[in-house]
Amino acid sequence: METATKSRAPHLSDTQRLAWLRLIRSENVGPRTFRELLNHFGSAQAALDALPELSRRGGKKSYRLFSKDKAEAELAALYKIGARLIALGEPAYPPLLRHIDAPPPLLAVRARDPLQQELTGTQKTLAIIGARNCSAAGAKFATQLAGQLSTQGFTIISGLARGIDSAAHYAALSSGTIAAFAGGIDTVYPKENLELFSSMIATNGAAISEMPISWQPRARDFPRRNRLISGMSLGVILIEAAEKSGSLHTARYALEQNREILAVPGSPLDPRSVGANKLIQQGAALVQSVDDVLDIMEPKISMSLPLHQGIEEPTICWPELDNPDTNSSSPPLNANEQDRLAVIDALSETPIDQDELLRFTGVSLQTLQLILLEIELAGRLERHKPNKLSMIHAGTT
Repeated sequence: METATKSRAPHLSDTQRLAWLRLIRSENVGPRTFRELLNHFGSAQAALDALPELSRRGGKKSYRLFSKDKAEAELAALYKIGARLIALGEPAYPPLLRHIDAPPPLLAVRARDPLQQELTGTQKTLAIIGARNCSAAGAKFATQLAGQLSTQGFTIISGLARGIDSAAHYAALSSGTIAAFAGGIDTVYPKENLELFSSMIATNGAAISEMPISWQPRARDFPRRNRLISGMSLGVILIEAAEKSGSLHTARYALEQNREILAVPGSPLDPRSVGANKLIQQGAALVQSVDDVLDIMEPKISMSLPLHQGIEEPTICWPELDNPDTNSSSPPLNANEQDRLAVIDALSETPIDQDELLRFTGVSLQTLQLILLEIELAGRLERHKPNKLSMIHAGTT
């Protein structure tokens, strides 16, 4: 195992990147669990070594680690198509995205040239999203808006879907536009947009995904994709969004991420405009021209984010690249059975705040975090916003 450096490093080593990939692809490990594991064990490799025993203590008899061979094969497949995995904290990682709740530890980026993957580092990014079955007028306005914003130096990001997304991507081709994928970075969806995607990559565009290569998108994957779209953007512009559309899910993520929400009004007789009109009623900025967008976004553009000097978040400890010997207090590697039973007994299918659970059980915070990791890796714990936890009913796993 490589010796960790004492200071922050701008990039992961190849060995560390492989361990990060294995960890995030292992069973029951998501972005938030990844962060907890890395913080607790100090490195991805140490966390990988601990996963089987952690899940066993959480009540799971067998655990599926993502193998080294599979991780190496995924990295090779990414390189073959000109894609790369960028780690949270590396210079090319989108600066706005790293500040959302539970950002993906690794982000696949595909572009014509690896150097163009720095495109995703821009802070001047706007999302344009809307109805797949959009009207001709909606598509025309999306085209005008995306084209004009591109000439003003904005990078347009969307989801490569039919309708509004496609219109926005086409209009922003010459300036470079970003597509967020719900599936693998090599899985263009819908297939009818293969030509559009090829044109994006051939110019200055890029695609991003947090899913494994060749992953076929499922319905549950699109909300995860939507949080990337809003998370990478200073603001989200909605053009024609029905009352229960995925575009509204993106707007909700934007609200949680403290992004600007803008909406184009539509006819009250058109069901495709109900969602956008309601957002305007609830306080979203009304957009009728590119000037409206520029006026609203100007204060956001001038805001500067903290400089990022390496693999370490200002609010999240990433100790993998620090010297493990300098840690003054090592977290517990095991919890006694009495504490474990106390936590499990206190949990139920009714969500409980973690702080309340801490007070009720009387265990230390580090011990509680370790026990929660055990239960989560066993597939028995569900996390709710903002900081609540519940047990998963045995019949639902």
